[in-house]
Amino acid sequence: MKLKGAEILLQCLQKEGVDTVFGYPGGAVLPIYDALYKSEIRHILSRHEQGAAHAADGYARATGRVGVCIATSGPGATNLVTGIATAYMDSIPLVCFTGQVGTSLIGRDAFQEADITGITLPITKHNYLVEKTEDLARIVKEAFYIARTNRPGPVVVDLPKDVMEKEIDFEYPEEAINIRGYRVVKGYNSNQVITAVDYIQKARRPVIYAGGGVISSNAAEELRELAEKRKIPVTTTLMGMGGFLGNSYLSLGMLGMHGTRYANYAIGECDLLIAVGVRFDDRVTGKIDTFAPHARVIHIDIDAAEIGKNVEVEVPIVGQVKEVLAAINQRLEAIESEELNEWHETIHRWKEEYPLRYGDSSEGRIMPQHVIEEVYSLTQGEAIICTEVGQNQMWAAQYYHYKHPRSFLSSGGLGTMGYGFPAAIGAKIACPELPVVDIAGDGSIQMNIQELGTAVQYRLPIIICILNNHFLGMVRQWQGLFYGGRYSYTDMSHQPDFVKIAEAYGAIGRRIKEASQVREALEEALKVKDRPVVLDFWVEREADVYPMVPPGGSLMNMLGGD
Repeated sequence: MKLKGAEILLQCLQKEGVDTVFGYPGGAVLPIYDALYKSEIRHILSRHEQGAAHAADGYARATGRVGVCIATSGPGATNLVTGIATAYMDSIPLVCFTGQVGTSLIGRDAFQEADITGITLPITKHNYLVEKTEDLARIVKEAFYIARTNRPGPVVVDLPKDVMEKEIDFEYPEEAINIRGYRVVKGYNSNQVITAVDYIQKARRPVIYAGGGVISSNAAEELRELAEKRKIPVTTTLMGMGGFLGNSYLSLGMLGMHGTRYANYAIGECDLLIAVGVRFDDRVTGKIDTFAPHARVIHIDIDAAEIGKNVEVEVPIVGQVKEVLAAINQRLEAIESEELNEWHETIHRWKEEYPLRYGDSSEGRIMPQHVIEEVYSLTQGEAIICTEVGQNQMWAAQYYHYKHPRSFLSSGGLGTMGYGFPAAIGAKIACPELPVVDIAGDGSIQMNIQELGTAVQYRLPIIICILNNHFLGMVRQWQGLFYGGRYSYTDMSHQPDFVKIAEAYGAIGRRIKEASQVREALEEALKVKDRPVVLDFWVEREADVYPMVPPGGSLMNMLGGD
């Protein structure tokens, strides 16, 4: 069967199970868009390539499948870079197709040429420049294999225009993938599992520290079994939210810079730390010398490079988190222990003394935490919550109780402002039956607000909750705490009218200034089924996120929340 390169590309995507791609057309990808015109694959037209990358990322996080996006050459490709880096830092499987000038023009500074494989080398798991149409199918198959296996991540495939236009005889390569130097991790060290079980059986003050690896490995059920079998308290990272039931009596909530006091105290006092699918980043550990100072550490992760990178580990176990936890559970005895009871009493006392709490507004405005609590109250954890980055992100992590994996989508590693709303579009496309709420700041929503056009075009009922404090809130908070209150260029008093912006795009907009109107506004928004709703909540201008561990400080020395 003779096919053009662009048609081969779409055939390969269908073989990989792709039903939806996110993208933005341009000259170098015109052959692909011409082929898409009659394809069964659904294309979602974003308003900016960065939006397409984040939407594909949101689709991947919500489903566990590989997200796919397309951009043209040059500026189209470079506009993907922030989205690719975001996915890379959070280990999200993406395959990004970029257009490229014809092969005869590469390296000649042709119109809209950019060396996207060179640019994305440090922020991709792998990337390809396809030089011959004959190599295309193999490369696409490899790209999906690499993106979804081992530690997931983004792969870029750069497609010169003439490679897409050339017609060749096509037959899909059915042979197994064999990539030199790349092997999928299988199994685990059984002796290390036996040692880990022994440590867990003997621990008197154990804590599980769970991260995004639990979710990407679909290991939430195995984690729950481990925790409940030995009644081990569980704290999650930002990326691990939803990996363990947020309102369980064993849940400690989030740890780290804006973690709960009781989670951070538990880390400081535990004698065994079971780290599952985590990377010990600085926002979690604070001052590394004082992190879990009394604990033996078991670290389970698919990526051997993460083990021992930041924290000394006594029991390293490289393998799929789901398989390793299942093996531990199989050997672990469920026994009662007086020492464990004492540990639980201590944690219970901390929870009673230091609950998450906030005061009233000094300005008569809405407290931002109150908005999050009402979103939870109305959805009861049966929604997908996306966030931008900053204070809104931390309040969404602290005050919403996540029940399910893949229900909290946020840029944890790169901290990308402008991520939440386009990610919400991807999540809503993937899960149309679930409410999808984007928790945003007034600064971050403006970074990709043009995607309102996308959400309206595809009739996506996403709720965008802007916690509008007329500040770049988290930067202002740091300026207040560490720079003598000099709010250098963080005041955003001059704001656009978000209600009018929403209406201009064809969405619904509403401004809420009274706390008494918060619940009713959310209730009305949840009834809308055919378009996005922008809720502009005017919140306390100088509300801070507490508790807070100062940068580089010890987890035991938190500010606020006491």
